[in-house]
Amino acid sequence: MAKPAPETVPNPPARKVGLALGSGSARGLAHIGVLRAIEEAGIKVDLVAGTSIGAVVGAVYAAGKIGGLADRFRAFDWRQIVGMLDPVLPRSGLIDGQKIADFVRAHVAAASIEDLPIPFRAVATCIMSGEEVVCAWGDLIDAVRASISVPGIFTPVRSNGRILVDGGLVNPVPVSVVRAMGAGLVIAVDLNHDIVASRVSRPDSNSQGTFHTQAMARLLASLRTNPGLVQFEAWLHKEPLPGIFDVLLTSIYIMQARMTQASLRQDKPDILIRPPLGAVRFMEFDRAEEIIEIGYRSAAQQLARWAGAPTDD
Repeated sequence: MAKPAPETVPNPPARKVGLALGSGSARGLAHIGVLRAIEEAGIKVDLVAGTSIGAVVGAVYAAGKIGGLADRFRAFDWRQIVGMLDPVLPRSGLIDGQKIADFVRAHVAAASIEDLPIPFRAVATCIMSGEEVVCAWGDLIDAVRASISVPGIFTPVRSNGRILVDGGLVNPVPVSVVRAMGAGLVIAVDLNHDIVASRVSRPDSNSQGTFHTQAMARLLASLRTNPGLVQFEAWLHKEPLPGIFDVLLTSIYIMQARMTQASLRQDKPDILIRPPLGAVRFMEFDRAEEIIEIGYRSAAQQLARWAGAPTDD
């Protein structure tokens, strides 16, 4: 009698690689450099979750259009950035965000999240309940628009009876989301870890102050068409214009940095990338080349350490 053939054991399936892209306004351009380093390392990303600017870059990457986004940002100057602002009557926010939504729409072909080639999630916050909202289906642009809605700056997004704002309020680096999607190996990018120390040691320069003044001047020029807003404009001028954005946003970033520290202790990613970008301001997208390069170098170093290869530092 012939011996039975030995039972064949199939090879274990490869772990899915998930990417968690954190919040951080203009610092989020570092995600583009991180993605370049990941591709150069030969790592295939299977799943993506993003919060705020991480949702913008993550959505475009999941659509396979990250190269075009990088080229567009590299060409930005302050005039183009100010041109992205669409001021509204300041009830729930100063900026409507429709121009930014149109900007994202120009870089993605998919209309809905489920149509993207790479599974993607955008993280938002329900301002009514305080709950985290993970956008897993439906209109892609609405999901991204909700995720970037910094309270007080951008108007919230209404969705399915909820009012949604920036996901960074509840999950600045969405490691938990990408794990829930099925990731076995998680690469996370934290952009807020050094923001407090950097803001204290490097106060606003004149050039940064000028840029923010120009941005606020555009808002005010639009608001002047509303007769009832004279008092509001007078209030804005009580302090130097950069302070209005800076106080609000730095307060949010401090909260996000503390929250990220706690969440990353509880749910550790396999690879944590922390580009040193704390001194970069909210709207400094005109520093794209510099920010992307810092993201690339930080990611390349961390990936080399993870792989056990020597690094340049």
